[in-house]
Amino acid sequence: MKSHALVLHKFTRVAVIVALLVLAGCGSSDTPNSATDNSAPSTSAAPFVPASFDWKACDDSASTTAVQCSSLEVPYDYDNPSAGTFTLYVKLRPATDPSLRIGSMMVNPGGPGFGGSSLADDADYYFSSDLTDHFDIIAWDPRGTGKSTPAVNCVDGYDQYFGLDSPPDTPEEKQALVDASQAFNDECMANSGEILPYISTQASATDMNSIRQALGEDKISYFGFSYGSELGATWATMFPQTVRAAVLDGAVDPQATSAEEGMAQAKGFEGQLATFLAACSKNKACEFYNGGKSEAAFDALLLDLDAKPLVVSAERTPVTQGVAFTAVAQAMYSDYYWSQLEKALADAQQGDGAGLLKLYDDYYQRKDDGSYGNELEAFLAISCLDDPGATSIKAVDDAVPSFVAVAPRLGANFGYGYSCALWPVKAAVKIEVTGKGAGPIVVIGTTGDPATPLASTRKMAAELEQGILLIVEANQHTGYGANECINTAVDSYLIDLTVPVSETTCKI
Repeated sequence: MKSHALVLHKFTRVAVIVALLVLAGCGSSDTPNSATDNSAPSTSAAPFVPASFDWKACDDSASTTAVQCSSLEVPYDYDNPSAGTFTLYVKLRPATDPSLRIGSMMVNPGGPGFGGSSLADDADYYFSSDLTDHFDIIAWDPRGTGKSTPAVNCVDGYDQYFGLDSPPDTPEEKQALVDASQAFNDECMANSGEILPYISTQASATDMNSIRQALGEDKISYFGFSYGSELGATWATMFPQTVRAAVLDGAVDPQATSAEEGMAQAKGFEGQLATFLAACSKNKACEFYNGGKSEAAFDALLLDLDAKPLVVSAERTPVTQGVAFTAVAQAMYSDYYWSQLEKALADAQQGDGAGLLKLYDDYYQRKDDGSYGNELEAFLAISCLDDPGATSIKAVDDAVPSFVAVAPRLGANFGYGYSCALWPVKAAVKIEVTGKGAGPIVVIGTTGDPATPLASTRKMAAELEQGILLIVEANQHTGYGANECINTAVDSYLIDLTVPVSETTCKI
């Protein structure tokens, strides 16, 4: 995901509990489908051949199933293996019913920047029993993330960088945002500069092929959520002859620029916020009902927070307008969180910002002990490498009115983001996603998805040579698990290779 406003492509399973180079021809099973892309592995030199996995019992797995762990060394640069190596952290969750086993299915939860190895432990939570009966689940932390080493590691705390007032109202507030972005980037370069040029989506897609080789499988299946759709589509384009089946749930428009994708997301989050507020205005039981005027109350509250942020703790950032916008973004990923947002907004009206601060912390993956994982650092590093978008402060500022035009409430907060404009690493070369030669690929879009709006997901399906679009009517990010209709269609495709009818709509 490339929005500079830090909208992560997070994959949520609340429904269960509740590219520039046109590619031609087909690659071999071990060679990317690329003619001149210098960031892809060289076809003139001996190709990199990964070692086989040495599976052992995991020391961090709480799963009751026989999850096994291993690692895989891959080069920083497939063209220059001597530059250094990543050690990928990989988990295997064997098929529950060995008699039904089809093969392996690689899985990715989204991000970018999120480690995915935990999906092996939590496979029963993410996937149907039919899928876990038939497939070994292969989950890994992509290069630069999670327990793969080295991993991106920029800063220890986030408040001083992301708790600032936004959007800025004065030159001083804008300069504070610029200074914070520059300071964050400087820390990233100082602490992880060696690996920052090598963690692009295309490089991770090449790692997927190395994982397949290490497993000893000619063809392999894949299930990717959110940003995992972009990763999977890139892999399917580079290595089409290795694709047995692929599902991309909550996909972005692969041809969109960073600014276009950011504006699409701003519009998506704005639409979900409007739906939330309208529903609250019609429901007297809503804690933010405000006499049926939730919209006006929300606007007034945000103005109040802009003028006088709420202090929750002397050790924490005040609940600024920017913190409140981040809290709202967290809640818009699914209507599962809407009751939590109702109370947080109502409490803030009474001078208590703890609920909004909790949602802000959840967005940034803050742990109970006050520490953070590296998800945000890796997210920014990968996003800015893939597509930095605007490359100057002025260019960022000039785009803000366009953000506001599509999202009057949230657009300015989305637009004011300087991290990628100031990023110290040159952007990676990208490929154009086509999926040519990969066969039918199922793409899932959700009607009320703010992070990867249905319009963007529809464009992903259209760009793929054989993209099959399935639509889920729901107010949430990603659709698999929302109902039996979508589960049956996806499971039949992955297990039996029965291709569903494109544009099928599944209703809750």
